[in-house]
Amino acid sequence: MKKQNTVLMYSKDPCPFCVAAKRFFNEHNIEFNEIDLTHNTDELLKIKKETGWMTVPIILINNNVIGGYTDLKALYEKNELDTYLFQTK
Repeated sequence: MKKQNTVLMYSKDPCPFCVAAKRFFNEHNIEFNEIDLTHNTDELLKIKKETGWMTVPIILINNNVIGGYTDLKALYEKNELDTYLFQTK
Protein backbone atom coordinates (compact mmCIF):
# COMPACT_ATOMS: atom_id res chain seq x y z
CA MET A 1 0.00 0.00 0.00
CA LYS A 2 1.25 3.45 -0.90
CA LYS A 3 2.05 5.87 1.86
CA GLN A 4 -0.18 8.94 1.88
CA ASN A 5 1.44 12.36 1.79
CA THR A 6 0.83 14.74 4.69
CA VAL A 7 -2.50 16.56 4.62
CA LEU A 8 -2.81 19.67 6.77
CA MET A 9 -5.92 21.79 7.19
CA TYR A 10 -6.04 25.16 8.89
CA SER A 11 -9.54 25.90 10.15
CA LYS A 12 -11.56 28.15 12.41
CA ASP A 13 -15.02 28.05 13.93
CA PRO A 14 -17.66 28.69 12.72
CA CYS A 15 -16.82 27.50 9.23
CA PRO A 16 -19.21 25.26 7.29
CA PHE A 17 -16.57 24.62 4.63
CA CYS A 18 -14.15 23.39 7.33
CA VAL A 19 -16.84 21.00 8.59
CA ALA A 20 -17.47 19.81 5.02
CA ALA A 21 -13.74 19.25 4.42
CA LYS A 22 -13.41 17.22 7.64
CA ARG A 23 -16.42 15.13 6.63
CA PHE A 24 -14.90 14.59 3.17
CA PHE A 25 -11.57 13.45 4.62
CA ASN A 26 -13.29 11.07 7.04
CA GLU A 27 -15.65 9.62 4.41
CA HIS A 28 -12.72 8.96 2.06
CA ASN A 29 -10.41 7.61 4.77
CA ILE A 30 -7.87 10.35 4.19
CA GLU A 31 -5.61 10.99 7.16
CA PHE A 32 -5.27 14.69 7.95
CA ASN A 33 -4.06 17.00 10.66
CA GLU A 34 -6.17 19.97 11.62
CA ILE A 35 -4.89 23.16 13.16
CA ASP A 36 -7.80 25.15 14.58
CA LEU A 37 -6.95 28.85 14.57
CA THR A 38 -10.30 30.08 15.92
CA HIS A 39 -8.63 31.76 18.89
CA ASN A 40 -5.35 32.64 17.20
CA THR A 41 -6.08 35.45 14.74
CA ASP A 42 -2.42 36.48 14.45
CA GLU A 43 -1.38 32.98 13.39
CA LEU A 44 -4.30 32.77 10.94
CA LEU A 45 -3.28 36.07 9.34
CA LYS A 46 0.32 34.81 9.12
CA ILE A 47 -0.77 31.56 7.41
CA LYS A 48 -3.00 33.48 4.99
CA LYS A 49 -0.06 35.72 4.06
CA GLU A 50 2.34 32.76 3.68
CA THR A 51 -0.03 30.69 1.55
CA GLY A 52 -1.76 33.49 -0.33
CA TRP A 53 -5.08 31.82 0.53
CA MET A 54 -7.50 34.24 2.20
CA THR A 55 -10.33 31.94 3.31
CA VAL A 56 -10.60 28.86 5.52
CA PRO A 57 -10.12 26.03 5.34
CA ILE A 58 -6.62 26.27 3.97
CA ILE A 59 -5.70 22.77 2.83
CA LEU A 60 -2.13 21.73 2.10
CA ILE A 61 -0.94 18.39 0.77
CA ASN A 62 2.79 17.77 1.01
CA ASN A 63 3.20 21.48 1.91
CA ASN A 64 1.52 22.52 -1.37
CA VAL A 65 -1.58 24.71 -1.09
CA ILE A 66 -4.54 22.88 -2.59
CA GLY A 67 -7.01 25.60 -1.61
CA GLY A 68 -10.28 25.21 0.23
CA TYR A 69 -13.05 22.65 0.36
CA THR A 70 -14.43 23.36 -3.13
CA ASP A 71 -10.92 23.00 -4.58
CA LEU A 72 -10.46 19.71 -2.74
CA LYS A 73 -13.80 18.43 -4.04
CA ALA A 74 -12.96 19.56 -7.59
CA LEU A 75 -9.68 17.60 -7.52
CA TYR A 76 -11.59 14.54 -6.35
CA GLU A 77 -14.26 14.90 -9.04
CA LYS A 78 -11.56 15.19 -11.74
CA ASN A 79 -9.89 12.03 -10.33
CA GLU A 80 -6.75 14.06 -9.58
CA LEU A 81 -6.75 13.98 -5.77
CA ASP A 82 -4.81 10.71 -5.52
CA THR A 83 -2.07 12.29 -7.63
CA TYR A 84 -1.53 14.80 -4.84
CA LEU A 85 -2.07 12.35 -2.00
CA PHE A 86 0.37 9.74 -3.26
CA GLN A 87 2.85 11.59 -5.46
CA THR A 88 6.49 11.01 -4.76
CA LYS A 89 8.85 13.92 -4.44
